[in-house]
Amino acid sequence: MDHAIARTFLEVVKAGSFVGAAEALNISQTAVSARIRVLEEQLERPVFVRNKAGARLTPAGEKFLPFASSLVRVWETARNVVALPPGRSLLVSLGAELSLWSPLLSRWLLWMHRECPEIAVRTTIDTGEHLLAQMQEGGLDAAVIYGAQRRPGLVAELLFEERLVFARTPAHTGSNEIIGIDWGADFAASLRATFPENASPAVSIGYGPLALDYILAIGGAGYFREGFIRPYLEDGRLQIVPNSPTFAYPAYLVLSEKTDPALVLRLREGLRAAAAGARP
Repeated sequence: MDHAIARTFLEVVKAGSFVGAAEALNISQTAVSARIRVLEEQLERPVFVRNKAGARLTPAGEKFLPFASSLVRVWETARNVVALPPGRSLLVSLGAELSLWSPLLSRWLLWMHRECPEIAVRTTIDTGEHLLAQMQEGGLDAAVIYGAQRRPGLVAELLFEERLVFARTPAHTGSNEIIGIDWGADFAASLRATFPENASPAVSIGYGPLALDYILAIGGAGYFREGFIRPYLEDGRLQIVPNSPTFAYPAYLVLSEKTDPALVLRLREGLRAAAAGARP
């Protein structure tokens, strides 16, 4: 199957209409319709129902959706490998959750530049759930995520463990409102059990550094990675709430069972070196 057909199918799903997909792909609506018609002829099933509101998936389209994503990712991986730049003999594709990029993945990129000049690098940032799905579909060699779940074909190993600590601004700076920060489902359940009166905070922020900026600006409290806020604890802009519970926050290196063993060794070595440098 032409990968362009699979990509067009995904764009229609994303846009919710043939018109939106045509705009996103910079082609005519007629071309979009033609590609979807070819797909439906090959599958011998309609994949969309078109109406005034746009286009919605049929049951057959729902079943085809994960395969279309896999087809596009495999094509992109193959294209990247074939088109390796001069002097590079291998390609490693690594994903990470947003909160792990600073400083862990920044340090890893520098390590790769210094220690593995023969390896081309492709990186992506996404949620843990999406990264694991990409790995199962062959789109990534490895991922670094918090709270890895077991998935067929994937192996997770502990990379390092951080602590989430309850920190606040000094009382004179303003509000002591508790800010909700998204550290995953396990943490959320533990927090509700510990602070049932704050189960629904007025402000919830999905990214730790953004929550920190907010609290430093107006005052407040929240759970943060201890290593990340250490400079703010040392200069007095934050203080750990006395006698508050802490929570373990483990980070895992997730590898595909199909990843080249030699590449696994280099990945593991570089990420462990980065983790050692990133921790306080």
